Amino acid sequence: MTQILGVFFLAILGTASSQVDAATAPVFIVPLSGAIGPATADFAGRALARAEKEGAQLIVLRIDTPGGLDLSMRQIIKDILASPVPVAAFVAPSGARAASAGTYILYASHIAAMAQGTNLGAATPVNIAAPSPLTPTPIRKPDDARDKDKNGKHDKAAADEADTSKDALTKKQIADAAAYIRAFAQMRGRNAEWAERAVREGVSLSAEEALALKVIDLTARDIPELLSKLDGRKLTTAGGERTLATAGATLVTAEPDWRTRFLAIITDPSVALILLMIGVYGLFFEFWNPGLALPGVVGAVCLLVGLFALQMLPVNYAGLALILLGLSFMVAEVFFPAFGSLGAGGVIAFAIGAVMLIDTDVPGFGVPSGLIATLVAVTALFIFFVAAVALKARRRPIVSGHEALIGSVGVALDDLEPEGWARIHGEQWRVRSRVSIKSGQSVRVTSRGDLLLSVEPVADADQGLTLPTTAH
Repeated sequence: MTQILGVFFLAILGTASSQVDAATAPVFIVPLSGAIGPATADFAGRALARAEKEGAQLIVLRIDTPGGLDLSMRQIIKDILASPVPVAAFVAPSGARAASAGTYILYASHIAAMAQGTNLGAATPVNIAAPSPLTPTPIRKPDDARDKDKNGKHDKAAADEADTSKDALTKKQIADAAAYIRAFAQMRGRNAEWAERAVREGVSLSAEEALALKVIDLTARDIPELLSKLDGRKLTTAGGERTLATAGATLVTAEPDWRTRFLAIITDPSVALILLMIGVYGLFFEFWNPGLALPGVVGAVCLLVGLFALQMLPVNYAGLALILLGLSFMVAEVFFPAFGSLGAGGVIAFAIGAVMLIDTDVPGFGVPSGLIATLVAVTALFIFFVAAVALKARRRPIVSGHEALIGSVGVALDDLEPEGWARIHGEQWRVRSRVSIKSGQSVRVTSRGDLLLSVEPVADADQGLTLPTTAH
C-alpha cells in the first residue's frame, strides 16, 4: 500500500512539474502577411526552428494573406507537420484574410482560429495559362434542351464538347489540390466537404460561418483571448502529445530579419528582371572596355543574384530564354550594325519574354506591364544611342596605327641619299626617298614596308613636281 501511494505521489509531482514548465514556456508569434513566397517560407521555417530550440509551448501563425506560390505554401506546411511544437493558425486582426494558400496552411495547423471580421477560402489553384477556375462547370442534365436536336435526340457531339472544354492540366491541378486539403481536414478532424468546395468552386466563409461549419476550431478577438481559450488543451504533434498552459504565458514575436527582407526584395519578379538586365549590361560594358573592372564586378554579382531569385520563382524558361536572346541581339547590334534588324528583333524578343517570364497569376508575383514597357523603351533607346555613337566613331578619320602613318608629315633628321632617319608623330623612323632630301626638310609618308617608310619632300608633293634622281 505504501508503494502504491508513493508511485501516486510521484505521478502527481511529475504532472505538477510539467504544468509549471509549460506555464513558464513562451508562446511564439510568427506574422505571415502579404503574398506567400520564398522569403515567407524561409522566414516561417526558421521561426519554427527557433521556437523549438527555445522551448516554446505554442507557435501562433498570425495570418493575413491573399495567397501565394504553391511551392512556398507546401514548404510551410511541411515545416508545420514536422514541428514538435504545436502550431495555431490565427487569421487576425479584424479585416484580415486567409485566402488561397492561407486556407491550406489553416487546415494543416494543429489549431485553426479566426478573429471576428475575417474570412478564408477561395483556394482554387491559379494558373496564368488556364481558364478561370472560379467559374464552376454547369451541370448538364440528360433532358437538357441544348442536348436535343429537332427530333428530340441527344446531341452527343455537344455533350462531348462540353466535357472536354476544361483544360486537362487545370483538372489535374484542381484534383491534386482538393486531395491535398482534404487530407489535412481528415487529419485535424475538420470539415473536409467544405475544404474541397473551397478548391473546386472557390467559395469563402466568414469567421462565424467557418466556426458553425467546423472549418475552424474557435474564434477570438485577439491573441490574449486565443491563448486563454487554448489553456489546458491537449494536442498531438510530431513530438508527441502536448498539454498547453497558455494563460498568462510570455509572448515572443518573431520579426522578419535582414535575410527575410533581402529575399523578399530580390524574389520580387520585377526586381529579379531588373537585376538580370543590369548583370547583362555590366558584362557588356566590361567586354567593350576591358580593364574597367567595376562594370564587370557589378554585372556578375547582379546576374548571379537575379538568376538565384528566378530559380526560386515559377519561371517560364521559354520567357527567360527570349529575354536573354533579346538582350544578345541588342548587344550584337552595337558590334555588328545590321541597319536596326538585330536591335528591333531584340526589343521584340525581350518584350515577349518579359510578359511570359513569370508562369503564375498569383497576386504579387507578376511583372507589371508598365515596367515591361519602360524597360523595353529605355533599353531600345540605350542600344540605338550606343549604335549611333559607334557608327559616328567609325566615320572619323584614323588618328593612330598603320593607316594613320600614310600621308603624315615629318622632318628629316639627316640627309636622305636615299635612306636616313626622320621624325614622324614624335617617333624616329627609318625612311627612304626617291630624291635627295636635306636634313631639316619636311617629308610626307607615301607608303610603309615593315619598319621602313617611303617618303617624299613636302614641297614636291604639294606642287606635283618630279625631280630627277641624283646619281652616286
